[in-house]
Amino acid sequence: MSSVTTGEGGARPAPTAAELDDMTPEELARLATELDDVVVQHNAPRFPVPGTRAEKRAERAVAFWFVLSAVAALAFVVAFIAWPHEYRPPSDPGYTMYSLYTPVVGVTFGLAVLSLGIGVITYVRKFFPEEISVQQRHDGPSDEVARRTVMAQLASAGKDTTIARRSLIKRSAGAAAGLFGIGLGIAAIGPMIRNPWKDGPNSPLWVTGWKPENGETVYLRGDTGELSEIRRVRPEDMEPGSMQTVFPFRESERGDEEALLHAQKASDAPVMLIRLRPGTQVVKRAGQEDFNYGDYYAFSKICTHLGCPTSLYQAQDNRILCPCHQSQFLATEYARPVFGPATRALPQLPITVDEQGYFVARSDFHEAVGPAFWERRS
Repeated sequence: MSSVTTGEGGARPAPTAAELDDMTPEELARLATELDDVVVQHNAPRFPVPGTRAEKRAERAVAFWFVLSAVAALAFVVAFIAWPHEYRPPSDPGYTMYSLYTPVVGVTFGLAVLSLGIGVITYVRKFFPEEISVQQRHDGPSDEVARRTVMAQLASAGKDTTIARRSLIKRSAGAAAGLFGIGLGIAAIGPMIRNPWKDGPNSPLWVTGWKPENGETVYLRGDTGELSEIRRVRPEDMEPGSMQTVFPFRESERGDEEALLHAQKASDAPVMLIRLRPGTQVVKRAGQEDFNYGDYYAFSKICTHLGCPTSLYQAQDNRILCPCHQSQFLATEYARPVFGPATRALPQLPITVDEQGYFVARSDFHEAVGPAFWERRS
């Protein structure tokens, strides 16, 4: 028959299953302490006399933090759903509200987490019994008796904290935890509710601002730093071995600051226009042999690894570099990756020159721009 070692160093026979069934929760909790070789040196409730003013003040202090967490979590949910989050240019009357979206969401979420944590810590400090215990360390798995008694020990610990009779704290903590959980659920599921494929072939992940619409020409526009200053790019504007960043431009957008700003701010719009040195040997991608115009090649500036801007070009070896994670792409071989974590070539934009001598896009990219994603076609 197995035995139970007591805190005094003695031993007594381990109780049978029938004896365990006959024990009260308090007796099981004491047995769990003995099984763990725990000696309780001191154990005293925080408030020996229930219902005192000090106890009520402590209870209200704990409830305050839980209520604050619940209010902050509710504010987070409302702000996440209803606060204006669509982009507004600085000149738009709604810009101030738009610019506050991220701070409001961040502050309310952070306050909900902080208040919930402070509430839990405050409750432990104010209501858990003052206890000093010494436990001997043991190796190996727990036996059946230990497993049967541990739940009783936990139940006894919960009873000692007096949580069962503190309805104010239970209600406020439940509200805080519930609303916080709802907020986490909305934050996690919210971005998935919107269907990115509802427009079919014209869904945002398939098309960019380079797609011609209504037969209107899409020019390659250089960035001058002035939104209203339109500079369409010609071949003679670039020296051999040079590169510049270009954006889509349509004549219908001239004078429309919002449209011009959107063309420059769109994450999939930037393109690297590169002029190779004459006579450079080039390997073209199958099916894209006519995407270039002479020595001029246009590649998406969005890295296919994690979407950073591939803003560096080394004319000596014709490598395009991403500064974020050091991916490198070879411009003379359809911008295929030759170093770093990127595994796909940069999408190439088909370009030509119109009758006025300006670079124009012949079509949109033939593949999705940026990092890979589910349901990606190429």
